[in-house]
Amino acid sequence: VYRYYTQEAVVSTQSTGIYKEKHTGGVTLKDVESHMWVKEFAAFLQKSGKLTVPKWTDIVKTATFKELPPKDNNWFYIRTAALLRRVYLKQGVGCGALRKIYGGRINRGAAPSHHKKASASVIRHALKGLEEMKLIAKHPDGGRMITSAGRRDADRIAFQVMSSSMSTE
Repeated sequence: VYRYYTQEAVVSTQSTGIYKEKHTGGVTLKDVESHMWVKEFAAFLQKSGKLTVPKWTDIVKTATFKELPPKDNNWFYIRTAALLRRVYLKQGVGCGALRKIYGGRINRGAAPSHHKKASASVIRHALKGLEEMKLIAKHPDGGRMITSAGRRDADRIAFQVMSSSMSTE
């Protein structure tokens, strides 16, 4: 193990910024900012019209510790896009793990707060919708995995986000 940093190491770390600016090869979901990708993919899901949105989305809370439902009318598309991103990054993730990820802190008044899981129904319906669109499939060991069509669509949206962010700079 080298303990001293050479000038080549400094140049290589600086070249990563140049690589991102002049990146012309295949762009993946990992190359773009997450919130920008989620917004674009949610718009793609809404525009495609293939995702079946449950009727109860306007009145349901996303977790038991929430006091109100989401204010945004398109919140289900955003949550579904975020779930697809999680499945893309970690294959075999299931509904229980996603409940922990999207969970949060419950306010118990004067008592100390604790972590509570998110709603399983919202996550399950979003995953079922992605399965109907053939973007994800059941993993053989449990959980969900992304399909080739899902990876293709995710990377295509990532390329659009990357090209739009580079044109604005």
